[in-house]
Amino acid sequence: MDDSLPELGDLEREVMQLVWAHGPVTAEAVRERLSRPLKESTVRTVLRRLEEKGYTTHTVEGRTYVYLAAEERGRVAAKAVQRIVDWFCNGSVEEVLVGMVDRAMLDQKQLRALADQVARAKAKGRRK
Repeated sequence: MDDSLPELGDLEREVMQLVWAHGPVTAEAVRERLSRPLKESTVRTVLRRLEEKGYTTHTVEGRTYVYLAAEERGRVAAKAVQRIVDWFCNGSVEEVLVGMVDRAMLDQKQLRALADQVARAKAKGRRK
């Protein structure tokens, strides 16, 4: 998956959430779970565009396309956050995290989990 994935519209984001949550999925399965009524052909078009943008891939079972995410939700989210960090904070992840802590966006449990993850990453880096 490309690091510079194109932005997604509202419907594309909703479809991707369904692909991540329920994948592998068919267009019909996505259509049934959408928050708004759409024709299956519209959903197929959205899934095809998501594939063109690099968000999904597909296999064929009989005559049916079955879609799956090209990459995990967390990795796609991290790439999106990286774009925001680059844009607003000149690449400073620390500035973003300090801002999140200052605005109480992270609770104590999340801060501990983040600190534990940082400690594991540091320890892993020392072993190399």
